[in-house]
Amino acid sequence: MRISGPLAAISVAFSVAVAPPAAADGEVDVSRPYRLSPHVAPGESFEGIRLLGSVALTPVSLEGLTLGGLSGIAWDEDASRLYALSDNGALFHLRPAFDGGRLTRVTLLAAYALRDHRNRPLKGAYADAEALVAQYADNGKTGDTVLSVSFERHPRILQFTPEGRYLANLKLPADMRDRRRYADPNKALEALTWLPETGFLSGPERPLTDAEAGIVDLFALDGRRWRYPLLGIPKASLVDLEALPGGDLLTLERGHGLMFVPIVIALRRTRLDFEKDGALLAVETLAVLDSSRGWSLDNFEGLTRHRGNRLFMVSDDNFNELQKTLLVYLEPTGAGKRDDGGNSLEFELRHKTSN
Repeated sequence: MRISGPLAAISVAFSVAVAPPAAADGEVDVSRPYRLSPHVAPGESFEGIRLLGSVALTPVSLEGLTLGGLSGIAWDEDASRLYALSDNGALFHLRPAFDGGRLTRVTLLAAYALRDHRNRPLKGAYADAEALVAQYADNGKTGDTVLSVSFERHPRILQFTPEGRYLANLKLPADMRDRRRYADPNKALEALTWLPETGFLSGPERPLTDAEAGIVDLFALDGRRWRYPLLGIPKASLVDLEALPGGDLLTLERGHGLMFVPIVIALRRTRLDFEKDGALLAVETLAVLDSSRGWSLDNFEGLTRHRGNRLFMVSDDNFNELQKTLLVYLEPTGAGKRDDGGNSLEFELRHKTSN
């Protein structure tokens, strides 16, 4: 989702920017150290997560495509690279580097434009890509990865090669193809993941026009759906989903006050009951990061599992020079706080908000 406003006011780096140096084999280092909080150092835990390093990505250009606007990410174990998807239809190949299990650097490997079935680059509203899933990316083979992408303003799920070549258009349930059901043209298929029991699972950013207040429908392509209660924060939005080993579903939410100040990012966890179509999900909150409490945040929208329970989280800078593209490495550390319908947690936002 594209947003505007003075996010720079809540996106203050705790380090000095440096020009990105070239890396080995033609790779370009596009990262610099970034501290999310002056109170939580890399390696330390906060609530139900452990932070394992974060960097800010430099908006360099490659093949005429600028690194920024990142709404979706996916890890390819076989190719040892992180795919990053912009909401103008550009796909970047990144390589993260680690020191002692902590994210320290990211290099840019390649960039491609997503293309339609006639091999034309996606443009305008048709290029508004939001979420990304990599399949066949951990089977011990290289070259067979399939990337599935959900889109917002024209809700659909398309499949591509890692070089952006069109493969297929997946069929959505009829009611999810109807743009009139979404709260706004820019609030359609924001989240996407894949589970063995459901296949693809997607959800809109905000509740559908005929849904209960604060409840987002998560749906499988076969028509099954589950009711997901958003956290009780102003302007709460579901921005991504990620399946974890063992069957848990990790969710990423964003909330904000007036003019996006302050901004709140929540990591939560739930589990689907595959036998109960339409069930209201029980959700626990792992961590809430609130810029009014010292967190230097941005518009986090993308989530993907790396290895084990460790994950990457990325922010969308909206190609705004006042914002930042942040890549964070983290892991859940234990039980979260169970929320009553997702609406029992109240946050004292320091600025006037509207809902």
